[in-house]
Amino acid sequence: MKGAGLLTYSNRRYLWWAILLVSASLVLYKTQPASALQPPNGGTWQGYILGTLGAVIIVWLSLLGIRKRRYRSRLGSVAGWASAHVYLGLALLVVATLHCAMQFGWNVHTLAYALMCGVILSGIYGLIAYVRLPDGLSRNAAGKNIEDWVSELGFIDQEIQTLATKADAELQTAVESALSLTAVGHSIWARLWCLDRSKVQLGARGLIPNPEQQTLIDHLADCIPKARTRREAQVLNDLLDGFGRRKVILARMRQELRLRSHLRIWLFFHIPLTVALLAALTVHIVVVFLYW
Repeated sequence: MKGAGLLTYSNRRYLWWAILLVSASLVLYKTQPASALQPPNGGTWQGYILGTLGAVIIVWLSLLGIRKRRYRSRLGSVAGWASAHVYLGLALLVVATLHCAMQFGWNVHTLAYALMCGVILSGIYGLIAYVRLPDGLSRNAAGKNIEDWVSELGFIDQEIQTLATKADAELQTAVESALSLTAVGHSIWARLWCLDRSKVQLGARGLIPNPEQQTLIDHLADCIPKARTRREAQVLNDLLDGFGRRKVILARMRQELRLRSHLRIWLFFHIPLTVALLAALTVHIVVVFLYW
């Protein structure tokens, strides 16, 4: 289900639930007597209700991952759970803030609140990614998936290797090094920022960067006017065409990896932060019941 579908699921049913929840929490918070001696806080009966409500929401939200893997469950559809996850997760920020009444310190209670904010912020990023990135993936794919691009790249590489055997030894070395030293998605940072650390061995210049295959393309273009025979010029032109097509495919592959990485990277923060939040929440509840 796409991100936009999460927001509009069942005529935005869970948006209205979230609005109702936030409204009820605000009314409950306002019933606390405000005085210099006893300002609104998490220790009042209203604060306890808001805290209990927030804890229940946190535990329920953390169950989405389990629900997604239980295909035969009758506890609502995965789409409904995901939509409620979005809206109730946003409502949780208001409920938890009202519970603590903006009273922070260097303690486990504030740690739990900070972790909750981290979970919500990473979730917001994930939602934005699921709303915006699929269209970019579709445009970039041009009707193909990453496996198709890899297969086509392999075919072009075979053509280039065959052509390289007709070139002189120095150019053959350059071509083979460009093929073998092409880097695609070699690290998470390279994927996220489309970094290209490809290299090429160019005679006396040694091993040098070859981003987007452009260094070798420029070298081939410079060699064409210097060709001594028509056959040599044709080989150079064919190699130039091959690396031009290779450049386009590699760019699409890097863009595909970039978009998919941005689509998933938030989970590397969201899930560990959720686990840490559940641990901090448990300590928070235990401390409250022991010392309050």
